[in-house]
Amino acid sequence: MGFHEVRFPVNLSFGSVGGPERRTEIVTLANGHEERNTPWAHARRRYDAGIAMRSLDDLEALVAFFEARRGQLYGFRWKDWADYKSCPPSREVGFDDQDIGVGDGARKVFALTKVYASGEGRYARPIAKPVKGTVRVGVDGDPLQEGEHFAVNSATGEVSLFDAPARGAVITAGFEFDVPVRFDTERIMTSVASFQAGDAPQVPVVEVRG
Repeated sequence: MGFHEVRFPVNLSFGSVGGPERRTEIVTLANGHEERNTPWAHARRRYDAGIAMRSLDDLEALVAFFEARRGQLYGFRWKDWADYKSCPPSREVGFDDQDIGVGDGARKVFALTKVYASGEGRYARPIAKPVKGTVRVGVDGDPLQEGEHFAVNSATGEVSLFDAPARGAVITAGFEFDVPVRFDTERIMTSVASFQAGDAPQVPVVEVRG
């Protein structure tokens, strides 16, 4: 998958609309009961940045970014302003925000995840694009120092500890993250006249996997 480790301009994504999409297959039986199943283990997010365009300079920056990605050819990073931290938006990232693994005395590499919980339901979302410099890690309640105790691959979301945690030790992490996306259109339609009249172009983007 072609991917550029560059973030869509945050001033253009701020004010965009979008969020997670799920796919559920529903079969209604003869007795009126339903059977529900999903072919997707993970949600897929979609956004539209068109509503966030505020000036002709914004349009110019959008076209430049679109051309540099060759349209849909290359993916890129996207900041979801409604969901970009391992903790609630009002809090600061902490090393104990999320549990990411349990030590076995040998394993050193752990993948970042964020858990969404409500009632009895829980969903663990893989985080592949952490923001550099924001990842905090701890082992059994003790914070670690990046560069001294661990390293982060910001392109994959993997944390590599320099020393394997003891068996049963809980590894935790906190972080900011981006969503890997691509443009979901082959064209950007702009009109100076209509834009100045209050219309905004459609700029759909969709999350990519793998």
